[in-house]
Amino acid sequence: MRLNQRPSNAIGTRSLYNQFFTLLMRAKNPMYRHQKAFTLIEIMLVIAIIGALAGIAIPSYQKYLEKTKIAKAVAEISMIATSLKLYYDDNRQFPPSLNTLGMAIPIDPWGHAYQYLPIDIDPAPNRGEMRKDRNLNPLNSDFDLYSNGPDGDTQKQLTAARARDDIVRADNGRFVGVAADH
Repeated sequence: MRLNQRPSNAIGTRSLYNQFFTLLMRAKNPMYRHQKAFTLIEIMLVIAIIGALAGIAIPSYQKYLEKTKIAKAVAEISMIATSLKLYYDDNRQFPPSLNTLGMAIPIDPWGHAYQYLPIDIDPAPNRGEMRKDRNLNPLNSDFDLYSNGPDGDTQKQLTAARARDDIVRADNGRFVGVAADH
């Protein structure tokens, strides 16, 4: 058998002998020697690419996280509102506080308690305590239920700067979402 002839039992297109011979030639020939380190330009280029990708990915990921927190708050407000309506069906009045429901009330995704104000009760609350739309009309006629949002601060009127990020229930439950969208 000649040196460059492939053995009959070899699998694949290159024999072990040819692979070994190629590696041996690369090791002896300076032209085939591999570089032992990266140059400063290569390292800086990689860092710049990683920085550009991070500059794009991180804000997108933060927006995604904020949207999921809003969706969670909307779902929890809807769940609490359903419990309040069931309580009303059983007792013909809304409870004075959320603790009366007899269930564990979750805190909002930003770590604050949900705010609740029964409106359809006797005696009725002061109109100044109710949440209001841009025309200063009450949002609900049964009860107000909302989260103070990411900043943890609020004002009664939805168009106020501190209330724009609140997650609110409005129109007696027909709308649950970010106050700025109402």
